[in-house]
Amino acid sequence: MTSDDTTLDDSAPRLEVDALLDDPRTRIVVCCGSGGVGKTTTAAALGVRAAERGRKVVVLTIDPARRLAQSMGISELDNVPRQVKGVDEAAGGELHAMMLDMKRTFDEIVEGHADADRARAILENPFYQSLSAGFAGTQEYMAMEKLGQLRASNEWDLIVVDTPPSRSALDFLDAPKRLGSFLDGKFIRVLMAPAKVGGRAGMKFLNVGMSMMTGTLSKLMGGQLLRDVQTFVAAMDTMFGGFRTRADATYRLLQAPGTAFLVVAAPERDALREAAYFVERLAAEQMPLAGLVLNRVHGSGAAQLSAERALAAAETLGEGLAEDDGTDGVHTENNLEPTGIVDLDGGKDASGTPGGLSPAAAADPAAPTSASAAQLAAGLLRLHAERMQVLARERRTRDRFTALHPEVPVTEVAALPGDVHDLAGLRAIGDRLALTGATTDHDTDD
Repeated sequence: MTSDDTTLDDSAPRLEVDALLDDPRTRIVVCCGSGGVGKTTTAAALGVRAAERGRKVVVLTIDPARRLAQSMGISELDNVPRQVKGVDEAAGGELHAMMLDMKRTFDEIVEGHADADRARAILENPFYQSLSAGFAGTQEYMAMEKLGQLRASNEWDLIVVDTPPSRSALDFLDAPKRLGSFLDGKFIRVLMAPAKVGGRAGMKFLNVGMSMMTGTLSKLMGGQLLRDVQTFVAAMDTMFGGFRTRADATYRLLQAPGTAFLVVAAPERDALREAAYFVERLAAEQMPLAGLVLNRVHGSGAAQLSAERALAAAETLGEGLAEDDGTDGVHTENNLEPTGIVDLDGGKDASGTPGGLSPAAAADPAAPTSASAAQLAAGLLRLHAERMQVLARERRTRDRFTALHPEVPVTEVAALPGDVHDLAGLRAIGDRLALTGATTDHDTDD
């Protein structure tokens, strides 16, 4: 492999995306990774490709950004799966998309597991309203709940999940345990005790056994908030076990053979360091890892010309220009002097153009000078050298990851020329996800 080679080494296992999507045993694909690496776009592209290959797909995004809806031509996503129009259904597939509404999902759980009066008491409780809207970990817990609901309905062949960005941990996996621990914790059990004892005994327990604690809590939390919490706990008593049970069931679902985790990363040091952490954590949790999607990989149509050779050729052209105009190498590549831009032909200050042409020559594009052509060639060579240096840096970063995790299949996604904002762009990403050859020469912010 040369210093500027941009393709994966033959010894590195390749991630076969189409085989993964076409396998009817694959029922859940979870895209995870740090922020800003293109997870949402990748999840949407996978959904489009799977649907157009015959799967009935729903894409669940947990990212509050609206990019998924925009790219799929949907005015708004909410907690109900909505069919995406414009997808080629010739193979018999369909595509639906939805964005998690954390509070609405929590409300649905309450409404589905409590009678009407108790559900109303819970939904109107101020502490519940705060908990359902912003308690730490609630979003990820509700994502697990929604995933479990979608899978239990058996309405879709494939569920693609776009997880929230996570900097230091897989919150998508941790949240059910954290919320379950909170609901099963000592603090909640203390608040539940009077309601569980009931009657005079309960009041006696509250007045005698909890007087000091409730007094302290009232000072810390405020009397009204403490009463709201106690009312919430009493109303939710019968549901606490259900939270833990459902979380455990969904956790086991994520460990099942029908689930595949894809770690998405950019070919950058920090992003691949995070990717390595995700890979190790998934292995520790016995989650089925399908592979790594290396996103926004740069390429070149002239990779055989190394950065060193390009710079040497540009330098040679620069020296030739200096000899031709008699400046002995003093002349700069942009024709800049302390007093301004110098015209190569007339030698008059401020009378030239950025390209080094006289006003007359600049006005006549059909008559370029040999000097301007040489300058253009030198500039292009330097630009190519910069690109090849970027490619080499990306390759070194990628190779460090594959050396540490040689068992992880990898697919490289060549960068696109622009942002992805429609189904055509998602199809293009899907095509690149499925490619197993060398990357192509494109740029993108995806």
